[in-house]
Amino acid sequence: MAKSLMIQGTMSNAGKSLLVGGLCRVLKQDGYKVAPFKSQNMALNSFITEDGLEMGRAQVMQAEAAGIKPTVQMNPILLKPTNDVGSQVIVNGEVIGNMSAMDYYKNKPKFIPDIMKAYHQLEEEYDIIVLEGAGSPSEINLKENDIVNMGMAKLAKAPVLLVGDIDRGGVFAQLIGTLVLLEKEELSYVKGLVINKFRGDKEILMPGIRMLEERGQKKVLGVMPYVYVDIDDEDSLSERFRKKDASGLIDIAVIRFPRISNFTDFNPFECFDEVSLRYIKSPDQLGNPDIILLPGTKNTIEDLLWMRQNGLEAKILQHAKAGKIIFGICGGYQMLGQSIRDPEGVEHKGEVRGMELLPIRTVFSAEKTRTRVAGTFGNVEGILKSLSGIPIEGYEIHMGTSELEADGKSLTSLTDMTVQTEDTIDCGKADGTQKENVYGSYVHGIFDAPETAKGIVAAVLKEKGLDASNVQAFQMQEYKERQYDLLADAVRKNMDMETIYKVIEQGMQE
Repeated sequence: MAKSLMIQGTMSNAGKSLLVGGLCRVLKQDGYKVAPFKSQNMALNSFITEDGLEMGRAQVMQAEAAGIKPTVQMNPILLKPTNDVGSQVIVNGEVIGNMSAMDYYKNKPKFIPDIMKAYHQLEEEYDIIVLEGAGSPSEINLKENDIVNMGMAKLAKAPVLLVGDIDRGGVFAQLIGTLVLLEKEELSYVKGLVINKFRGDKEILMPGIRMLEERGQKKVLGVMPYVYVDIDDEDSLSERFRKKDASGLIDIAVIRFPRISNFTDFNPFECFDEVSLRYIKSPDQLGNPDIILLPGTKNTIEDLLWMRQNGLEAKILQHAKAGKIIFGICGGYQMLGQSIRDPEGVEHKGEVRGMELLPIRTVFSAEKTRTRVAGTFGNVEGILKSLSGIPIEGYEIHMGTSELEADGKSLTSLTDMTVQTEDTIDCGKADGTQKENVYGSYVHGIFDAPETAKGIVAAVLKEKGLDASNVQAFQMQEYKERQYDLLADAVRKNMDMETIYKVIEQGMQE
């Protein structure tokens, strides 16, 4: 059976996900078959596996670092917040319904068999499993029936490294305070401490490290620097949202919805020197961008009304009228249509007017579409006509369906790659819509193909009368591999891997 190691943190955003990814990469480089695991993830950034199941993107990133395909066993429970006090609950990749925070809290023990079944499946296939906790193991109000921090460590008999974030300040209090609040048995699982996101001279830290080891009776097994790598972030805490620079030759504005999801769709644009990509949430931040991107959202109708109320919708309509590119993905695509109807109250019972920029009408239903797709752009019109015929591969994950009106023109032709039937093999399905310079699609990952992002950047440069001859297609997969290797280099240099290997080998000996 597989050995294990668990990374827990003193708080959210302590850097657990990235550290797990780095360790997975190191272990892979050293010849081990390694897999990530997080029993319960709360995130709006999700992913569809090859078998059409839904999981959190953090474990997808970690699986990529480990050089393996992501499977739902790596994240058996995914919570997608629908409001401040409730979430859609996804178990083993399938939606089981919406629950209030209190209902989920009471029902957590019922999910333990699902969690352990997934974990045991990974145990049978891999040499080492690197587990990730959530938030902090010392949250007093959440410790009862815990299934993601020390509760999971006990179920998996996994030794723990406790990580603190020095970038926010107070790292010594974080680590000592967490240890003080742990029970005696829980303390026995903690085999070492890690100080994360350090900027500066490590020698200055040494008095604090000595005191930390003396007071906490745990060795510091690493001081990780603030690592500048371009790797997918957890959604609600992404530093990408802080970017406000519009100094590039091409200015792209992404609407930061209150319940924004799958914003990683736009990462390819950040890889071009010619582009400034920024996230905005008010009309005064919009400026005069060349492209406005509307991302996915967990609550399409509420976020559309949010734009309508704060004035962003009116600004976007002005830009569309001026011939600027507007491109919506998933929920953002639905918003661009004529209307959104929700007869069953999946999100917001009733019907609302869309932005009326695309000739589609959307109707919500309780059934969620989850599928991987492949195909091509059709005969694209407007500024982005150079995309015509370029291959597409990605995934769809949405509630409801959108029907083209009689004068509607499809943007792509796609084949469903998850459920292979005679119909889906032989016939492409129309997806997405275009009208003048307004475009929309359900496909997450539509910009990932090297020629797609390049084509958009080059087309906009030409539209502005600028030279586009030096724009190069960006090889996203090669770029990601380099980033994972850089992360692994930082882990090897700054973590006591010799001791960590001993911790993994010894496990939680009886």
